[in-house]
Amino acid sequence: MKLENKEFGFDSFLAEMTKLKDEKHFDYLVTIIGEDFGGEGGLGCIYILENTESHERISVKQLAKQVGEEYVIPSLYHVWASSDLLEREVFDFLGIKFLGHPDMRRLFLRNDFQGYPLRKDFDMSPDANQFPMTDEPESDWTSEWNLNANGELVETKHRLFDENDFVMNFGPNHPSTHGVLRLQTVVDGETIKHVYPHLGYIHRGIEKMMEDMTYPQTLALTDRLNYLCAMHHRHALVGVIEEAMGIELSDRILYIRTIMDELQRIDNHLLFLGTCAQDLSALTAFLYCMRDREQVLNVMEETTGGRLIQNYYRIGGLQADIDPNFVENTKKLCKYLRPMIQEYLDVFGDNVITHQRLEGVGVMDMPNCINYGVTGPAGRASGWHNDVRKNHPYALYDKVKWNDIVATNGDSMDRYMIHIQELYQSLDIIEQLIDNIPEGEYYIKQKPVIKVPEGQWFFSVEGGAGEFGVYLDSRGDKSPYRVKMRPMGLNIVGAFDKMLKGQKIADLVATGAAVDFVIPDLDR
Repeated sequence: MKLENKEFGFDSFLAEMTKLKDEKHFDYLVTIIGEDFGGEGGLGCIYILENTESHERISVKQLAKQVGEEYVIPSLYHVWASSDLLEREVFDFLGIKFLGHPDMRRLFLRNDFQGYPLRKDFDMSPDANQFPMTDEPESDWTSEWNLNANGELVETKHRLFDENDFVMNFGPNHPSTHGVLRLQTVVDGETIKHVYPHLGYIHRGIEKMMEDMTYPQTLALTDRLNYLCAMHHRHALVGVIEEAMGIELSDRILYIRTIMDELQRIDNHLLFLGTCAQDLSALTAFLYCMRDREQVLNVMEETTGGRLIQNYYRIGGLQADIDPNFVENTKKLCKYLRPMIQEYLDVFGDNVITHQRLEGVGVMDMPNCINYGVTGPAGRASGWHNDVRKNHPYALYDKVKWNDIVATNGDSMDRYMIHIQELYQSLDIIEQLIDNIPEGEYYIKQKPVIKVPEGQWFFSVEGGAGEFGVYLDSRGDKSPYRVKMRPMGLNIVGAFDKMLKGQKIADLVATGAAVDFVIPDLDR
């Protein structure tokens, strides 16, 4: 998608964005991209919106207004709930304050971090970025910023916790939080009142690092985000570069990429089913899923050479052709896996304890899933047809027959069952393609130094846990000017407060198990 940005102006921005949602039905805020546009452009944001009925997408650009030394943009906090964490991310890395946002705290970096790393004038020298050896200061207060009648920036303080609130920390230890995630949880006895996520414990600055890399060098970083969706993440990055460069891929490349994407989805879903069981103390189901996941990794490894980090897609095609035994072994794998899926249900999925732990837990209906941008199986459990492979087809997904699985209850049990059903759909897709891989080039040769034409593009794929997108701003150089990734899990974690309010403490672990997020994907 090449971006043709609409611009409304600072004073009418909030009203026009509200009209887009209420009158034009652009009810899904895909992502917010903060950027230092440089020169006279200054700081600002690009908003990508989707109409969930027609699946039309548009982009809106809004430059920040400078007030003294500060930069401000009206907040969309009360228009799209997903803008809560998305705006905090922009504030964290660029220092733009969103007027009317009730919780303008840093999201990934420490509260005492100095400066804003995504600004082009940020001092990157090691001497200026020594890691502090002290504990991070914390406050029970947060800030809301607004302009007064004189156009001056004024701060209003809000309490995060009342004096009598009992606050529990889930994490940042790894078990049951799927990585180093900290959920600051306010409870009343066993009942959850609020959930405040704290991110960034393994933040590596991948988007910033890419600005100093050539395009081929950037590819190595994608597999290390959600390592269970390595193919999907790299597919999004090479996809946006190939679209920007107008590269035409051979049918052989498209066939192999589609098959590999689905093998990766099976890999992801098998680990999901296993860890979901393990989080609820069912070890046997975890062992069954890990046993069969090894078979999937064996098939992928013989071609890619990797098991967790695949490093297979490249700009213009594939790193290498498929192994001579790939077709035969993939067919054997599909035949082996089909009866195994029922085994997962027999040992865990249809257990009476599983139903009691997951049914009616972490419920979120379709309007709220759209409002919070909860995509993937977690969103499809509410009835929202949000599968990127259907709505914005890429590779060969519009050439094969398969169903996007949705449910209606919007609870953790439906999320679990959608993963089960999607395994069958992935096997169907693979079996339609595996005997028909055409001859042809596995790589379309590119120039030694790859340069992308000037412009802005956005490309999405359907990852294991939802939509993963990559925004690219190119200035015609051999390195990207700005890369922004839309992680699968950030909106899911942002919806925890809504999902879990009024639920029990044990339901937090069960819901976290069922929504399938991986922390490196959030932190980047």
